[in-house]
Amino acid sequence: MLNATIQSAILRLGESASDYAQLMEDGRFDLGFYQPVDTDPQTPHARDELYIVAKGSGRFVCAGETKGFGPGDVFFVSAGVEHRFVDFTDDFATWVIFFANSKGRVSGSPSL
Repeated sequence: MLNATIQSAILRLGESASDYAQLMEDGRFDLGFYQPVDTDPQTPHARDELYIVAKGSGRFVCAGETKGFGPGDVFFVSAGVEHRFVDFTDDFATWVIFFANSKGRVSGSPSL
């Protein structure tokens, strides 16, 4: 059983010296926590993903559309689609779920 809290995820971020910490790896999905600083340098990913905003606010740009966000908002992004968080507050952080590829397997670690 995985028990992930915002506090434990932030600790993992500190341990990883990165803006992304992988918290769980499973054959069907990966769970991570993402907290970019100043800018979001993401490029499109090879897998579908789901973001669940944990804290902070800003705007989310995906496939040419822009939407405001706040805690509790959820965004689904299909594999290969350009997306990023912009104009976000200093405390912004989000849960990230990467789904298995079309063959039902998780292929490689996510690269945020």
